[in-house]
Amino acid sequence: MKDIINFLAECKQFFLATNDNGQPRVRPMGIGFEYKGKLCFCTSNKKKMFTQMKANPKIEICASNGNKWLRVAGEAAFNTEKEAKEKAFEAAPMLKNLYKLDDGVFEIFYFKNAVAVFNDMAGNTKEITL
Repeated sequence: MKDIINFLAECKQFFLATNDNGQPRVRPMGIGFEYKGKLCFCTSNKKKMFTQMKANPKIEICASNGNKWLRVAGEAAFNTEKEAKEKAFEAAPMLKNLYKLDDGVFEIFYFKNAVAVFNDMAGNTKEITL
């Protein structure tokens, strides 16, 4: 898990794909963190991304840094624990400008039933089951 979190931090930006009634939707993301051994992210429940993940939880992220890249595919699950939100604020303090712990909007989601795959230009592959 540490390798994944570190890689995402090095990339600074990565992309999340959801499904919108059969149409892929991709958007940039910038914050990933670990909470209780899960690869976590955050969003607003007012965004289409949230609605799409609720309707079809299959998601994937893709990140690249130089000649290396990472893909993680699995299902979105949601964590409503206050501590998970606090961990997000710790990982990215600027989130406090957007959300409050109990605002009814701030959501934490994580990967379940997921596989992460690291690749590089030399053809090396490393697979991690989450």
